[in-house]
Amino acid sequence: MLPRSAAELARLIDHTLLKPEATRADVERLCDECLAHDFFACCVNPVWVATCAGRLAGSRTAVATVAGFPLGASLPEVKADEARRAIEQGAREIDMVANLGALRDGDGRRAAADIVAVVDAARRTRPDVLIKVILETAALTDEQIVLGCRCAAEGQADFVKTSTGFHAAGGARVEHVALLRRHAAPIRVKASGGIRDLPTAMAMLEAGADRLGLSAGVAILAGMPR
Repeated sequence: MLPRSAAELARLIDHTLLKPEATRADVERLCDECLAHDFFACCVNPVWVATCAGRLAGSRTAVATVAGFPLGASLPEVKADEARRAIEQGAREIDMVANLGALRDGDGRRAAADIVAVVDAARRTRPDVLIKVILETAALTDEQIVLGCRCAAEGQADFVKTSTGFHAAGGARVEHVALLRRHAAPIRVKASGGIRDLPTAMAMLEAGADRLGLSAGVAILAGMPR
């Protein structure tokens, strides 16, 4: 069922700031917007996890961060350590970038092992942490996207996610969200990258997204009934 109010939509949004040039003031503003609108999660780069965890303490907004971002080309053990350290500092969700080269090679074994390394390290640190696997769907064929879904399932991730928002191929597309929904279930789907207005956000949800990664969340909520 699609959200019918700004409050319902906010609980489907990861309010996101992943620009490398973000300042402390920018991140604190992001947190304050999360508190004001009750967004589901506040997604930031790892250097800001502790700041956000402190500022959001006692709220319903979880701190989310990234691993292997934005390229996905780090060694599995580096991604795993990045996730572990972030969780120790207060992250409750990890959005890891998959090994895109392995997916393009059709090497499911290598792609799945990369995910397993992060999931295992994260859940040893905190069993209830959520792991989202970013597939960068605009850079993959449908066959490679389906392979990514299988690898995420094998790795026992919680979500597959469309995009980093930083790839030249582009961000989320409705047809890719629908493809993820068909092939990832029961893993959930997060759409992110280039979602800048309410009609696009609703189209992603209608196609099967369970969560949205948005930097324009406040503006998008303004178009919804209170």
